[in-house]
Amino acid sequence: MLVCTSSVKKRTYVGYTNNLKNRLKNHNSNKGAKYTKGNKWKIIYKKKFLTKKKAMSYEYILKHDRKERLKIYNNYK
Repeated sequence: MLVCTSSVKKRTYVGYTNNLKNRLKNHNSNKGAKYTKGNKWKIIYKKKFLTKKKAMSYEYILKHDRKERLKIYNNYK
């Protein structure tokens, strides 16, 4: 999970990748997802999975569970 460091409003982004360092670099250089363009991002939570299927399932859950995302965000602060 990423948090936006260039916005006053607390914004988070959840996504799947098999290369975290490269994905963050792309987001911060306006080459990532449309939602992340124009902002600077910092990793606040990561979780490793053995299969892509399990990772994508967890990503879906986290994207739709605002309470869990807020809990992770508050632990970061």
